[in-house]
Amino acid sequence: MIFIVVNFTVRPEYSDGWLELTRPFTDATRSEPGNLWFDWSRSTENPDVFVLVEAFRDDDAAVAHVQSRHFRDAMRDLKPALVSTPRIINTKIDAEDWSLMGELAVDQVPPAGGN
Repeated sequence: MIFIVVNFTVRPEYSDGWLELTRPFTDATRSEPGNLWFDWSRSTENPDVFVLVEAFRDDDAAVAHVQSRHFRDAMRDLKPALVSTPRIINTKIDAEDWSLMGELAVDQVPPAGGN
């Protein structure tokens, strides 16, 4: 899988609306056949910092994403909202999905009222 994490610092006047600004890009990317996930988080330390965690099945899916119209549109539309160039980690890993974290394994608890 191609695993990507991007750190965005946005202008304060765009912070509260960032997720709506990115919504068309997010929705279009999530519907790509090779996209495994595309998830945004907001920093608890700095409300102007957002982190995007995304994954694609393989190189072909990642290339198709970067060559898509919605990617090009997002690069144009998001740039004015940025304070600085986003920082990225882009790597290939031997996985197909998230793994369970054994150190915090949670026993399955039956639902309330269940047996």
